[in-house]
Amino acid sequence: MRFQPGRVHILSLVALAVVGVLLLTAVERSKSPVKQPYFDEKMVAAARTMAALEAIRSARLGSGVPIDVVNDPNETGLIGHEFSLITTSRGSHDEKLHALDPNIAGVFVDMLKRARVGEDDLVAVAVTGAFPLLNAGMLCAIESLGATPVVITSVGSSMWGANDPRMTWLDMESVLLENGIIAHRSVAASRGGGDDRGRGLSPEGRALVDSAAARNGVPLIDEPTLDESIARRMELYDEAAAGRAYSLYVNVGGGLGSVGSSQVYRLLGAGLSRNLGTKNFPRRGALVRMAQRGMPVIHVPSADAFIERYDMSSEVVPLPDVGTGGTFYRDRYSVPLAGVLAVLYIFAIFVVVRIDLKHYLFRKRDGR
Repeated sequence: MRFQPGRVHILSLVALAVVGVLLLTAVERSKSPVKQPYFDEKMVAAARTMAALEAIRSARLGSGVPIDVVNDPNETGLIGHEFSLITTSRGSHDEKLHALDPNIAGVFVDMLKRARVGEDDLVAVAVTGAFPLLNAGMLCAIESLGATPVVITSVGSSMWGANDPRMTWLDMESVLLENGIIAHRSVAASRGGGDDRGRGLSPEGRALVDSAAARNGVPLIDEPTLDESIARRMELYDEAAAGRAYSLYVNVGGGLGSVGSSQVYRLLGAGLSRNLGTKNFPRRGALVRMAQRGMPVIHVPSADAFIERYDMSSEVVPLPDVGTGGTFYRDRYSVPLAGVLAVLYIFAIFVVVRIDLKHYLFRKRDGR
């Protein structure tokens, strides 16, 4: 075999580059969407979450609570006010809009499955009024797997959440129960806010929260200190379990009774964690205390934490269709095709760069 005696001609290199682009295009065109694990369970949970959105919207309109079509462009009824008497803290309007994607329930199914939650398992859940559709999505995901959620709610909400005193999360929860979308009501509720008992709210605001708990038949946690409120939460979770063990603890939002303090909230990573119980936190809320019992924890501070990770839509208008996003489908390339084309291209490079093609192509013509 005669090798290339000098430098490769520029036209040969250009030809190799063109062939490389054509082969890369062929590989790109070979990719196709592939269903992800637990596809059916995810679709069920997302569809139920969309049904929850529709039920809450209908109930809100039917009760005469208006929808702000400017700040709630999809007219979901799940975007509240900037300020109200039960608003406990600041909140991002964009964050609240991103939390209206019903496909987030598919993300929750993925995390629940990785936590090995299954039929007849008990899941301890803490929610707030900040992200009502995340609450609904988590409950739909848990119940779609045949597990039982034991829920404690912090009623107060940050800006733009379920902070209308006429339509708190407890009211929305009742709507979902009445429509058969979820099967379990909160076993108790706190006011939320400072010390988990409404510190920072006016007396009228605290009274409105108490009224929401009363009209929905949910017992109120009203302890004099945050530590006592946390201890009461643990008692209520244990009473509801009736001797059974919890498989998982889930926190949605930033209720102090659950996370313990704003510092702990900032230290927690979004998603599934298995070793939080080994870490030293400045205050042990219910989340940390459950983790210290050896159970995994799912922390959902917002939907934004999962948009890039699960290739969810960042567009807020219109709402994404059920079944869209990386938790349902991922593009997969044809590995056999890519392998064959890669081998052929490597061979072509070797031939053009190393073999003296001119010698073999023209030797007969030259009489050699």
